[in-house]
Order: sequence, then C-alpha cells, then structure tokens
Amino acid sequence: MPSLAATASPEPAIDSATKKHKKSKKPEAMEVEPTESPVSDTAAAASPETAIDSATKKHKKSKKPELMEVEPTESPVFDKKSKKKSKKEKEPVEAEEERVEAEEEPSKKKSKKKKRSSSDDDDEKSEIISDAVENDSDLKKKKKKQKLVEEEEKVEEDPNAVSKFRISEALREKLKGKGIESLFPIQAMTFNLVLDGSDLVGRARTGQGKTLAFVLPILESLTSGHLNSSRKTGYGRTPCVLVLLPTRELAKQVHVDFEAYGQAVGLSACCVYGGSSMREQENALKRGVDVIVGTPGRVKDLIERNVLDLKALKFRVLDEADEMLNMGFVDDVEFILGKVADVTKVQTLLFSATLPDWVKKISARFLKADKKTVDLVGNEKLKTSASVRHLVMPCSRAARPQLIPDIIRCYSRGGRTIIFAETKESASELSGLLPGARALHGDIMQAQREVILAGFRSGKFLVLVATNVAARGLDINDVQLIIQCEPPRDVEAYIHRSGRTGRAGNTGVAVLLYEPRYSHSIYRIERESGVKFEHISAPQAADVAESAGSEAAEAISKVSDSVVPIFRQQAEQLLSSSGLTAVDLLAKALAKAAGYTDIKKRSILSSMENYVTLLLQAGKPIYSPTFAFSVLRRFLPQEKIDGLKGLSLTADGMGVVFDVPADDVNLFLEGQENASMVSIEVVTKLPPLQEREQRGGRGRFGGGGGSSNKFGGGRRGGWSGGGGSRFGGRRN
Repeated sequence: MPSLAATASPEPAIDSATKKHKKSKKPEAMEVEPTESPVSDTAAAASPETAIDSATKKHKKSKKPELMEVEPTESPVFDKKSKKKSKKEKEPVEAEEERVEAEEEPSKKKSKKKKRSSSDDDDEKSEIISDAVENDSDLKKKKKKQKLVEEEEKVEEDPNAVSKFRISEALREKLKGKGIESLFPIQAMTFNLVLDGSDLVGRARTGQGKTLAFVLPILESLTSGHLNSSRKTGYGRTPCVLVLLPTRELAKQVHVDFEAYGQAVGLSACCVYGGSSMREQENALKRGVDVIVGTPGRVKDLIERNVLDLKALKFRVLDEADEMLNMGFVDDVEFILGKVADVTKVQTLLFSATLPDWVKKISARFLKADKKTVDLVGNEKLKTSASVRHLVMPCSRAARPQLIPDIIRCYSRGGRTIIFAETKESASELSGLLPGARALHGDIMQAQREVILAGFRSGKFLVLVATNVAARGLDINDVQLIIQCEPPRDVEAYIHRSGRTGRAGNTGVAVLLYEPRYSHSIYRIERESGVKFEHISAPQAADVAESAGSEAAEAISKVSDSVVPIFRQQAEQLLSSSGLTAVDLLAKALAKAAGYTDIKKRSILSSMENYVTLLLQAGKPIYSPTFAFSVLRRFLPQEKIDGLKGLSLTADGMGVVFDVPADDVNLFLEGQENASMVSIEVVTKLPPLQEREQRGGRGRFGGGGGSSNKFGGGRRGGWSGGGGSRFGGRRN
C-alpha cells in the first residue's frame, strides 16, 4: 500500500520530490530557451496564447514542489510529517498533472499538424524557388546561346570580318582594341595575295585603308607565314622590309602603324626622313630593326653611307607611288629599287590612288611578271572618295580673307579644316589673316612642323593652311572641310587634296574656289575625274547668321544663372532705353556674340563684299556682252557702267549677270523704268552660265583679242564697263 511504502523508507519521498523538481524545471527552461522543450515548441508553433497559458500553469505547479526541498535527515518527526504531507500532496499533484496533460494533448496534436503543414509549405516554397532558379538559369543559357548564334550569323554575314582571314590572335586583339572588326575592301582583296607571296599592284580611292593592306599581311608573313624561318633576329640584324613614301608626314604615320602592330608580334620599326638627326637613325639601324619606313631622299643617303644594307630584304613597298613622280623622286626611287641583287627573293608591293605612265613603267620593270593587280577604281572616271561632297564657288583673290571664315562657319560643323594654297607665301599670308590658323609648308623646320601637326591633331587649333607638301602626309580624324583656294594644275592633285576628308567611311566637304579666269579648269577636272561639282554661291548673310547664331545661342545657354542678378539692372536699362523689343535686342546680342556688328552684302558671282549681283534681261536673246552694254547705256550714266564687274551670259542666252557696288543697286533698279522691255533684278541664286572655250583670237561673243571664257571676252576673261577692273575688260 502507499502508506506502508511511505513509512518504510525516506528515499521514496526524496525521489518523488526530486522527480517533481525535475518536472518543475521544464516550464522554466521553456521561458528562457523555448527550443529545449519539444512540447513547448509545438505549443508555440500552434498558438502563442496556448504556449503562454501552458507555461503559466506549469510555473504555478512548480511552486508546490519547491516548498518540499528540505533536508529530510535533520528530524525524524519532520520526516514522518513530511512523508504524510508528501503522500497527501502527491495525489492532488498527480491529478493536476494528468489534467494538464489532457488539456495539452489536443494542443500538441494541433501543433504537430500545423508543424507538418508549415513543413509542407516550406517544401512547396523551396520547390517553387528551385524551379525559379532553374528557369532563370535556363533563360540565361538560352540568351547566351542566342547571342553566340547572332555573333556567328554576324560573322557569316560579313565576308570581310577579321576572323575570316589568317590573322594571328595577337594581331586580332590589336585590331579589336582599335575597334576594327572587319577589313576594308582593298585590305580584304589583297591580304591573301600578299600572304601567299605574290607581287602586287593595288589601287583604291584615297582614304580607303591602303596602309593596313600591306602592314597586316607583311607582319603575318614574317611571324607566322612562309618567311618566318628565314627571318634574321638579334642585335645588328638588317631590315627585311623597306617602305618608301613621298612625304615625312606620311612616312611617320605609316611607321606608327608598323610600330603599333609590330610590337604585338615582336617586330621593330624605324622611320627615316630628311630634316631629322642622321646620327640617331644610323644608331637605330646599327642596333638592328625589322622594318624601315622612309622618304626616298633619306633612304638613298643611308645606302650611300653604307649604313643601310638591303641584302636581307624580303619586302619592298612603294606607297603613294604616283605622288613620288609628281615630287621628283623618280631617280631616287629607281636607284633604291635597283639595289636589290636578286629580285626573285623579294616581294614588291605598289600602292597608288592613280596609275600614271611612270607608275606603270616601274611596275613592269621591278615587279615579277606574274604580279597580281587589285583595282577598286578600274575605268571609272571617279577616283575621289564617294563620301565627299564637292562644291565650287567663284571667288576673287581679294575676297578670300572675308569669304573663307564664313565658309568654315557654314560647312565645317565644328570639325577641322585644311586650306590648300599654291605657294608658301600665300599660305603664310592667309594663315595670318584667319584667327587661330597655322601655316604648314616646306620652309618650316621639321621640329616646328611636328609641333604644328600635333596641335592640329589634338584640337588646339582647327584651321591649317598648307601647301601641297601636306596633301599626302595628313591622315587626321575629323577633318570635315577641305578648301582649295584655286584649281590645282592637275587632276591628281585635286583628288589627293580632297581626299584628306571623308576618310575611313566618314563624310566630308571639299570646296574649290576659283577666279573667273580659272573657270575652264573646273570643267577640265570634271571631265577628267568624273567629279560632278555643285556650283554654289558664297554664303550670304542669312546663311552665316543661321550658323553663327546657333553657335552663339548655344554658348549663351551655357552661361551660369548666377550672373543674371548681377547683369539684370543693366539689361533692364538697356531694354528701356534702346526702344527695341526684347527679341530684337537679344538678336543684336547674338550677333555680337557671334562676332558680327554689321552684315555686309556679298556678290554671289565673285564673292566680293559690298557688291550685289544683278540679272539683266531685254525681252529677247542677248548674244554678246557688247549688246548688254548697249542696253545699259540707254538708261545709266557711263561712270556707273564702268563700275560693274564680271559680266557673263546666262546659259539660255536670254540674259546677263554682273556685279555692281551695293550703293548703286537702287540706281540700276530704278533706271530700268526708263527703258522699255528691260528688266533688272537682284539675283539670289546664280543661274547656269555659258561656258566658253580657251582659244586665241576674237571670242564668239566679242571683246578684245585673247582668250574668252564664261566671264567675258577680254584677254583676262572678264568684262567691265570701260576702265578695266582686276577681272580684266576691254583693251584700251
């Protein structure tokens, strides 16, 4: 029985108290660390309120057994009482425990159910996230695959892509770094021919990438191709490539390409030209180089000094061969080419924009009989770049300083401008008249030339006035405008000059100015080259205002708002005192900001300032300038007729155009009322004019002897009323 067991030994009472004490620790542990009790965990998961109630009941229950924690051995009386009390308390405590467990049972089941539900939800979420990650991964793979396919298709679509050619990885990376993903036509058509060892004549329009057409295959041949094993290396090695060019500027630019791409494959290059230290060039050759780039004169000097040895030469290249002829390098070139003992061991490449007779003779004499020819021009007359707009504009020599700045404003679009003059004196004079311009010609020392070109390339100044010495040597990005002050002596010169713009796929504008006496040259250039000129008149006030005003407006818009309070008072005073509207006052401010305090009228026939072009019609054909002067004498005084300039017949034969001083325009317009069937009007667009042949004797339309042209019948080609102007006139 329970009573006998209780009295038989004090140990069961102690054990019972210990067990109860252990039970009482559970809710306390739950309050501090809820994760230690699975029961409390499930209760907490089931409901926060249930967990709190359960913890409170257990805490109350734990207080009763805590009172029983005494030393049972101190008093036998206390032991008996303790046993009895333990027995009495045991029954209600056990009953209470059973009741609490019965109450907690549904809560545990509910907690387990919710835990299972929560676990299922987590699994479901995990599956969803996993699916999303997989889908995202699949999407990325699909995009990557699609990108690769697109790139492959792109390569397939471009037959000139770099990957289509036998170009080493090092050079491919170098090309990629310069943004070159495909070769130009001349490069693509010549690459395999050169790499396979053929001699070559290459012809393409100016600015279409002839330089890389020989740089790339030569470097590949020497490092990866058939010449790799026979190429000499080490200190003191003699060059295996010689490149000849007509100018120092062009030689330096080709050297830059050989140096940049050569470094990628372990080859070195040296540039030799006149005007620089001979000792430095000799030292470079003694150390040993792979590629020599230079002008014929300096290369010849080095050969004669026994400094340059061509016995190991594998390639010789003539670039811009036609210009070497024009610059008088015929003897030097032939001397250099003749220094190669065994031409069968040397590959010769000739590149040129044009093929005059001397170039053809050089090709026949120094290139192998089975040479290849790549001609991207063929029998076409057009040899200039198709991306250049060609304009012609009548302009007297005196009008150039006033006209050229306006041409630059209207056509340069903020880019660089190169102006070509025929003589060194005119180049220096014109550069001094144009703000910020610099001159470049043969009298300038080499060191100063390099400083000028470096400044032009970097944008420190945007206008360069040069003689023909710079026409072939300049390869500068963003040359938007070329101005030629007069027609060149030969068609090839015009092609090369205009070719300084519109390079490498860019667009450009080439403006050719001409005096009336040079008009026949315009038609000769058109006839021989196939260029179709746009005949335009000089920029008028409206054209200049539109261009200059836009620049001024943009500059004003960039001024900080912080200046407004400082200048507001002066602006208000000016507005109130000027008597002008705010718009008119702002228009004057824009004109001043653009550098114009007065807009002068300008002839569209000769571009002379303060002259206006008029059109005279008499109601019937005007067959000669003589008849036109007779009509004018009917209603104008002779001194006014003597002041007109550049009289020329219209192409339809029904009128004449001429220039008069701006102050006399009203007199001419009012005078027509005194002559029947006569009309005079101001010309805003120059009509087509008659072209005249250059021939001796009396011209078809009269005028004193000599040649006649579309600007009149005098020896100088122009008509004036009597006194003879700078454009010529009747002989007295």
